[in-house]
Amino acid sequence: MHAPVRGRITVNPRGFGFLTVDAQPLDGGGPGRPAARPAELTAFIAPPDLNPFLDGDIVSAGIAEPEPGRYTATALALLERPRTELFGTVTLHGRKPHLRVDRLVANTDWPFRAGAAADLAEGTPVVAAIAGHEVMPVRVLAAGADLGLERCVARHGVRSIFPPAVLEAARVSSSTTLAALAGAPTPGEADRYAWPAPIGPRRDLRAVPTVTIDAASTTDIDDALAVIPAGPDGALRVLVSIADVDAFVPEGSPLDLEARERGTSVYLAGRVVPMLPDAISSQAGSLIEGADRLALTTELRVDPEGRITSVDLYESVIRSRARLTYDAVAEFLSTGRSAAVPDAVAPALRWLRTAAARLSAVRAARGGVELDREEAYVTINAETREPTMVAPRADGAAHRLVERLMVAANEAVAAWLAARGLPGIFRVHDEPTEERVRTLERFAHNFGLEAAFGPRLTPLGLEAFEAQFRDAAIAPAIRTVLGEALGPARYTAAPGAHFGLGAPLYLHFTSPIRRYADLAVHRVVKSYLRGERGQRVGDDAHELLSQHLNRRSRGAAKAEAERHRMLIARLFASRVGEVIEGNIVGIKPFGLIVQMSGTGATGTVATDALPGGPYRLDPAGHALVAGVRRYQVGDWVRATIAAANEELGRVDLALAGEAVAPPG
Repeated sequence: MHAPVRGRITVNPRGFGFLTVDAQPLDGGGPGRPAARPAELTAFIAPPDLNPFLDGDIVSAGIAEPEPGRYTATALALLERPRTELFGTVTLHGRKPHLRVDRLVANTDWPFRAGAAADLAEGTPVVAAIAGHEVMPVRVLAAGADLGLERCVARHGVRSIFPPAVLEAARVSSSTTLAALAGAPTPGEADRYAWPAPIGPRRDLRAVPTVTIDAASTTDIDDALAVIPAGPDGALRVLVSIADVDAFVPEGSPLDLEARERGTSVYLAGRVVPMLPDAISSQAGSLIEGADRLALTTELRVDPEGRITSVDLYESVIRSRARLTYDAVAEFLSTGRSAAVPDAVAPALRWLRTAAARLSAVRAARGGVELDREEAYVTINAETREPTMVAPRADGAAHRLVERLMVAANEAVAAWLAARGLPGIFRVHDEPTEERVRTLERFAHNFGLEAAFGPRLTPLGLEAFEAQFRDAAIAPAIRTVLGEALGPARYTAAPGAHFGLGAPLYLHFTSPIRRYADLAVHRVVKSYLRGERGQRVGDDAHELLSQHLNRRSRGAAKAEAERHRMLIARLFASRVGEVIEGNIVGIKPFGLIVQMSGTGATGTVATDALPGGPYRLDPAGHALVAGVRRYQVGDWVRATIAAANEELGRVDLALAGEAVAPPG
């Protein structure tokens, strides 16, 4: 018997589960209980032992090894439960109402607290709060509600309900701060004011023409742009002003603790689950057009060659002159005019384009590509909330302008912190290993491209590789494979390079309404600006926070991706029988992942449906092989849409022809 361990539960829909064990035993081992064991140990949990637990629960357990290399977890005890809510339908056991929970979350039905569901009919869909080993209904879903969306939210442990105390705290904080701001002097009376708490000393930017650029549906607007035109030396000053969320969310308060636990807003097609209550995220903290708002401004001096020669950070008060959309700005950049762009801010847009173009030139010279994106975009009808089409994502000139300026601000703040020896939550993306580089070269060859990266892949080499396919029809498929091959970025307290962006230092600063990492960085900056000199690099608290935010970010990404797949499956359910073409972008033991041309969406060809089997997985070649038949990443295939399962978020394909081997 091994020493007691700590681990996280995963529930299998067939009723059993697994425990993924943390690296160290709870007590470090002891007599007769060796601490040594595989670093990545996974132990089986039998159904009876799993009954009281939920997917994602953190537990202590005893580990037995009945056979060499096979482990079983017993004597489980709950340590932490990240979930607060469950989704399901009312079912009766005898006369007692229970919640039938998603079998990817729990292997058994959970009882309602006595009397809590007495008026709910069997089959009623309910969102319920967890109360010990019982549940309490908090939201009964109306007829026609999107049950797939609710299932997705609950399945991934997304906290969709704010406690009443948190909502009240948000209301009080917002009203108090905005009341103090309402007493501000007229813009232009002075450059800087020492307003009463909780506002503090700030630079007045309300007279500077400032705009926001977002999607038309966005309500949580957390970044604004302004520019001071170039002087005789050709340098201009870009002002990236970010909502000062810290002014509304006191550190350590219940409001802050709830935001920290959530870690990020979750953007599910058809619904946003915010990190902060609406009173802050869409109202008091949002940089609404025509309203005075608190901000933290990064001022960048950009010379004619695109170099940032100075960075200034300060607390500010701004007033947005125009709430612009990406479509309106794209039209203005393309034609020089747009009815949706007021004349008063047109000069600012022209100078912002100049700044973005300069920064793009420097970015191109150092290399890197944008990897953190979904390659398929689902359009949803605003009235019916039903998906109407799916197409490859195409970011236009307006998106690129905003992205360049936000990335520049994030980089500048990272360098500003490092230069002062300040801690932070940095965003690091590791250089790929030689094995990953060679794998990527093979994938490129399968797509009909030749990479020849050399002994190591550099950001500039990566950018040169992207130039081969940037405007090609297969670009979405290659980007999907590229993102998988290079791996994800992560949060860490240790400053480091971001390989994908070709940045020596990087962090998240520009979206504190949506991400807690940005809010944490804001607090470090503001403390320094207000004279605090006790902050030091190496603080364990920042590394623990980074690890927590990585978990929450991964969970949110999984929920967003699953919701995306569910909508695609719903859309393709009406297209069963159609023939599609596409490229293989993934090889799994269960089959081929095919990205369908012209959509960016993926479907699955099951291994047992491939002709000429049985097939074996060739991990080294990233292929499925049976005799002379071979299916590998990059191969082009024709297939028929065979079925679509919305609950599983899966489109099943059946091959309609052989895979086409790459030339040469």
